[in-house]
Amino acid sequence: MKSRIVVLLILCLTLYQISISCINKQLISPASGVLKSESLNIIPAPTNLSHLLFGILGSEKAWRHRKAYTESWWRPGATRGALFLDKLPSEAWSPTLPPYRVSDDLRGLLINKHDLRASRMVHGILEVMREFAAGDHQQVRWVVMGDDDTIFFVDNIVEVLARLDHTRYFYLGGQSEFLMSGYWFSFEEAFGGAGIIMSYPVAKALAEDMDGCLKRYAYLFSSDNTTKNCIADIGTNLSPQMGSHQIDLLGDISGFLSSHPLSPLLSLHHMDKVEPIFPSRDRFESTRHLMRAAAADQSRMLQQTICHHRQTNWTISIAWGYSAQIYETIFPRSHLQMPLETFKPWSKRRDISLPFYKFNTRAPSIL
Repeated sequence: MKSRIVVLLILCLTLYQISISCINKQLISPASGVLKSESLNIIPAPTNLSHLLFGILGSEKAWRHRKAYTESWWRPGATRGALFLDKLPSEAWSPTLPPYRVSDDLRGLLINKHDLRASRMVHGILEVMREFAAGDHQQVRWVVMGDDDTIFFVDNIVEVLARLDHTRYFYLGGQSEFLMSGYWFSFEEAFGGAGIIMSYPVAKALAEDMDGCLKRYAYLFSSDNTTKNCIADIGTNLSPQMGSHQIDLLGDISGFLSSHPLSPLLSLHHMDKVEPIFPSRDRFESTRHLMRAAAADQSRMLQQTICHHRQTNWTISIAWGYSAQIYETIFPRSHLQMPLETFKPWSKRRDISLPFYKFNTRAPSIL
């Protein structure tokens, strides 16, 4: 009898040890509650540049004047994606540029569409997903759409996206600085020049319903508004990102750039619509000069630091990598954090009255 009890105890102990061993070799995913084997990599590697997929939209006619912008931030062999043109380029293609593709012809899909260009911009999401993300969704975590006159700061974009769960639905981007642009189009859309960033699940769902999306919103003139509405139909709304700059401004934007908040600089759009950001250089030389500073330390680009020198009653404002300003009096930081209005409103229509911008400014004459 005793021997049977001993055997039974040994058997129970053996089974207990086996069960403990099995439990230790299994992990529970907090998101789904599903048991997964320890051999599976359930903790993904940190997001890096290889996880981003870029779709850049442009026209062959304008590209020759804008390629220096894209060339300034594109990293051959590291950045992934393509430039989508409306027709074949007329000149030899440089290896320092992103590979090019010709956009799909949408005339058969949207017979009554009055603005095929806007549809081409939205349809580019499907095209970049179809070519670069098909069968490779484990590597593509984020899709970034932009224009060919936009400068992206890719290290900062990676830094921001690395904090987010790429398996969830995210729609990120910047809004227009010009108040009426939000009113005319939408205050809830990401303006595509500044960059539209989607997590892979959002881009995939949008691509799968692309034909329906374009047909539902064929009456819209704005590709960004169409994209916003189609993503809303999926069940996702915009998460605005500081540092994504549409630059719906005209003239000298030095006052705007010199008062950048303490957030990563992600993008600058409409660089060919404003004056050169460094007065002694042209637009392309200014771009290269700015990117040399970004190569030294992209994480602090343009971020404003304000300090006071009490012995001389000076106030010093520094936008890292761009400008240094000295005021021969003491100003509170809250005052200098408002951009100096060196720029002009985006629209020249005379029927538009104040306010022009989505932020407070200070007049140059008052300082």
